[in-house]
Amino acid sequence: MPGPVRTNGMSSAAAAMQMLERKQQVLANNLANASTRGFKAETAFSRLMDNQLAKTDTALDLSAGNLTETHNSLDLAVEGDGFFVTQTPNGERFVRNGSFRLDAGRQLVDERGNPVMGESGPIVLPQGTVEIGADGMVKVNNHAVQRLRLERVAPGTQLQHEGGTQFVPDASRQAIPPAERSVKQGFLEESNVNTMSAMTDMLAVLHRYGAAQKTLSTIDAVRGIAVNDLAKPV
Repeated sequence: MPGPVRTNGMSSAAAAMQMLERKQQVLANNLANASTRGFKAETAFSRLMDNQLAKTDTALDLSAGNLTETHNSLDLAVEGDGFFVTQTPNGERFVRNGSFRLDAGRQLVDERGNPVMGESGPIVLPQGTVEIGADGMVKVNNHAVQRLRLERVAPGTQLQHEGGTQFVPDASRQAIPPAERSVKQGFLEESNVNTMSAMTDMLAVLHRYGAAQKTLSTIDAVRGIAVNDLAKPV
């Protein structure tokens, strides 16, 4: 059986301050990316470990952000769940930011220059009018070129953030059938960060941090009295 959690006032107050610092970092990062398209907010929470102080973890909010119409034929957004797949130097990554462009070789790439993957590999587009259907089929001058890869993960899956708007695929990844897709051409998904809520939370964290700091100072003062005064001979 797990042993008892061994804490005292000093260690508990210090652990609370560390947790609040981490939460403030997460909130600040969310606010910094409030205008980053395709960004997903994180939340920080604490859980008690066996025989240890509380540990701070983060969880990703994969809810969809608002869609903004751009009228750019290479801007794409996914309605509902699902991710575009890109090929990076570190392997395949998921993205919700569909701000794509063509490189010098007319290959479809993301903002970092990573190839956007189709069902048969990278997508190279000939000259012409580009149309992309809700099912992810890419056409040029009404001729099918290739279908975009769209994948999803199991509900409740926690993906790892990488580089702000990239996510490391989970083992539960699976292709989304074309009939279940909803790709919108000429739209981009905004960040899902609620700026007002984040700013309110940051103020609350500041107040709580100040209270924990005051507690730590009070305990330290009491200990000083115990050592310096109570130990003196009468």
